[in-house]
Amino acid sequence: MGSRPFEPSIETDFTERLDYSGYLCLDTLLSAQKPLSDPPHHDEQLFIIQHQTSELWMKLVVHELRAAREFVRHDELGPCFKILARVKQVQRMLFEQWAVLETLTPSEYAQFRSVLGRASGFQSHQYRLVEFLLGNKDQDAVRVFRHREAVFAELEEELNSPSIYDEFLRLLARRGFALPAEVTERDWSQPYASHYSVVAAFKQVYDQPAEHWDAYEMAEKLVDVEEYFLFWRYRHLKTVERIIGFKMGTGGSSGARFLEQALKIRLFPELWDVRTEIGR
Repeated sequence: MGSRPFEPSIETDFTERLDYSGYLCLDTLLSAQKPLSDPPHHDEQLFIIQHQTSELWMKLVVHELRAAREFVRHDELGPCFKILARVKQVQRMLFEQWAVLETLTPSEYAQFRSVLGRASGFQSHQYRLVEFLLGNKDQDAVRVFRHREAVFAELEEELNSPSIYDEFLRLLARRGFALPAEVTERDWSQPYASHYSVVAAFKQVYDQPAEHWDAYEMAEKLVDVEEYFLFWRYRHLKTVERIIGFKMGTGGSSGARFLEQALKIRLFPELWDVRTEIGR
């Protein structure tokens, strides 16, 4: 068996110095898994870590989408391309994680599901922030967070703010595309509704990509994000079906049937509709 020497230059004394664990707050992070089953069920650790890891990735997605939106507000699309490419890769990680949870069998989950009480992924405020940032606004969903004052306020603010797609359309209007006020100055708390003028604007972009290159690239990056979001939703649905079938969700929803309805939601409808018009 081969070996490698311990290099003398490697630091070994971290007395009163920042080390890897301290920088990452690993004592806090690795002690945050607290199974409630009694005696502790072996697979509850998987269930907790799976969801905690997802929340960390979603924290990054929120961070990145907010940054991208700010660049769009200042008419800078270039920096968004790397940001949205990163978001897409994080979404890919979130998608692949479902494969780990799918190693949990229905009989194993049934042995500790009761300890969740009414706790449910529906109560993930970061997931809701992602949805709001992408434009899927839902006033009713915010009520779930009334018991958490700071979270509720953050969601209310995001509910009433333009999504990244709204800001992109406003940028196009500033560049002279014929978009009416009902698109660019609407009630941001309401779900976005497709408008024919936006399809026409995107057709100009796609018909003449060389003249509108950054808008063209931004449109494709947004399509990437929505596509991968849909992949995630679909994998979530199939994982739920695989593990609990069509039981009610712990948070009171209809479970898989509720998740299936989300597959019909389109975040950036005109970016899909314009594809039918291109080349006509």
